[in-house]
Amino acid sequence: MDRRISRLAAITAVFVVAIILLRSSYPASGSDRSSAAGFSRNVRFRPSGFDWTTVPQRYPVPLTHELPTGPAKELPRVQHEFSKYKHDATTKQRQGAVRAAFVKCWNSYKKHAWLRDELTPVTGEGKTTFGGWAATLVDALDTLWIMDLHEDFFLAAAAAAQLDWTNTTDTSVNLFETTIRHLGGLLGAYDLSGEPALLEKATELGSMIYMAFDTPNRLPGFWLNFENAKQGRQVAGINDPSASPCSLSLEFTRLTQLTGDHKFYDAISRVTDFLERTQNNSTLPGMWPKTINFRDESVNESGFTLGALADSLYEYLPKMDVLLGGREPRYQRMHLSAMDVVVDHLLFRPMLPDGEKHHDILFAGDAYVRPDSIDRNPEGQHLSCFTGGMFALGGRLFDVPEHVAIGERLARGCAWAYEAFPTGLMPEIFGIVPCPSIGKPCPWNEDLWSKNGDKTLKKGFSNARDPRYILRPEAIESLFILYRITGKEELRDVAWRMFQSIMRATETVLANSAVADVTVQGGTTKLDEMESFWLAETLKYFYLIFSPPDLISLDEFVLNTEAHPFRRPK
Repeated sequence: MDRRISRLAAITAVFVVAIILLRSSYPASGSDRSSAAGFSRNVRFRPSGFDWTTVPQRYPVPLTHELPTGPAKELPRVQHEFSKYKHDATTKQRQGAVRAAFVKCWNSYKKHAWLRDELTPVTGEGKTTFGGWAATLVDALDTLWIMDLHEDFFLAAAAAAQLDWTNTTDTSVNLFETTIRHLGGLLGAYDLSGEPALLEKATELGSMIYMAFDTPNRLPGFWLNFENAKQGRQVAGINDPSASPCSLSLEFTRLTQLTGDHKFYDAISRVTDFLERTQNNSTLPGMWPKTINFRDESVNESGFTLGALADSLYEYLPKMDVLLGGREPRYQRMHLSAMDVVVDHLLFRPMLPDGEKHHDILFAGDAYVRPDSIDRNPEGQHLSCFTGGMFALGGRLFDVPEHVAIGERLARGCAWAYEAFPTGLMPEIFGIVPCPSIGKPCPWNEDLWSKNGDKTLKKGFSNARDPRYILRPEAIESLFILYRITGKEELRDVAWRMFQSIMRATETVLANSAVADVTVQGGTTKLDEMESFWLAETLKYFYLIFSPPDLISLDEFVLNTEAHPFRRPK
C-alpha cells in the first residue's frame, strides 16, 4: 500500500510539472479569467475506480507518430476585420434572450436531473443515455464559462472532476459520442478556465478511450467494450459509420498537446494514415463511403454523404490543419480532394417557383455509385447543414474563395428551409426537386413538381421524410461561421428569426424539447427529449453570433464537432 501511495505521489508531481511546462507553450485561457476571480474554485480531481493505464496493450506498436514540430505555418486570418464593430442595443437584447433560454434550461437540469445525462424537459426527470456520466453537465461546461455564468461553471466543474468512469451500468461505451461530448467538453472547459483537475479528468478518460485502439490493425470499433478491452479481444468493425473512428482526431491531438503524451496523437494518426491511403480507392474516388469495413480496411460500399454516418469525418480535415498550425499538409490535401468530389456529385440547387428565384442556395445530398452511373439523391438533412461552415472555413484557410461562396449558399439554403415550414423549423430529413446543375436557377416546372412534390408542403419540396426537429445546431453553426468570416450583419437577422422560431415551437415550462413534426400548423407535439448538444452547441452558437467577435475568435480557437473550443497553437 505504501509503495502504491509513493508511486501515485511521484506520478502526480510529474504530471503537475508537465502541465505547467506545457501550458507555457499552449496557453489555456481563452477569455478573461479575472472575471471569475470572485467565485469558489474548489475543483478537485478524484481518480476513477479503475486505472486503464495498468491494462497492457495486447497489440502494442511503437509510437512512430509525434506532433509535428517547428514554428506554426502562417495561416490566413479566418475572421472578418471587425474594426468598426459595435455591440448595439438590439444585439445585446438578442444575446440576453439566448442567455436567458440557457439559464432556464440549466436551472431545470440542476433541479430535476443533476448528474444525469439528460433532462426530460416536459416531465422534469433525468435519464441515462451516455453511460450515466452527466453528459449534459460536461457538455455544457464551456458554455457556462462563455456566458459568464462562473458560479455555475465551478459548481459543475467540481462535479465533473469527481466523475468515476467505472460507475456505469453499461458494459460498453459509444466511442464517438464519449469522445466528442465528454472528452471534448473537459478539454474545452480546461482551455477556457485553466482548471488543472479538468485536464486530469480528461486525461483519465482519454486513457480509457485509448484502449479502443488496441486491435490487431490499431483501428477502433464503434463500441469500447470494457471486458473485451481488458482481455485483449477487441477488433475493428466490419460495417461501422465512417465518422465514428475517423472523428477523434481533434480531441486526441489536443490531449497530446496539453499533456505531452504522444500515444494519443499516434493513435489518431494511424486512422489518418488509413484515410490517406484509401481516399482514392473507394467507389467514388476522393470520398469515403457512409460505412466502412475497418477490419479488412475496405472502402467498397456504394453510398456517400456529408450527413449522417460520415459528417464529422469531413468536418475534421480542415480543423486538424488549424489545430496543428498548418504543420501537417495532408489534411489540406485530403479536404480539397474530397470537396472537389462533393461539388461534382453531392451538391444540388433546388428548383424554386418564379417568385423565389432570387434565392441563390444549395443543399448537400447523397450519391450512390452504380456499375455504370452515379445516382444523386436530392435529400437534405439537418445534420448536413454544417457543410456551409466547413466549406467557408476551408475556403478561407486554403485560399479557395469559391468555397467560401459555396459555404454561404449552403448556409443560406438551410436558413431558407427553416422559413419554408409553418413552424419556422427545418425537418430532420426532407426531399427537394433539384435543378440539373448548381449554377444558374432553372425554370420552374409545375408538372415536374406535381409529379414528385408533396402538395401539403411549400412548392419545391418533395417530402418531409423525417419531420422532427430535435434541437440540432448545424444550421446556426454555419450561420455563425459565415458571419465571423464575412462580417455580413444580415446573417445575424437570419439567425434571430431562426432562434425565435425554435423558442416558439420547442419551449416548455421547464426547458426546450424536441418536437415531432415541423410541418404542422399551430402547436407542436413535444417529444420530451433535450439532448446535451442543445446546451453545448445550439444555444452556444446563437449566443456567439450575437456576441462581440473577439469572444471565442476563430483565429484563436478551433471548435470540435460538439462546439467545444480548443486553443490554436501559436
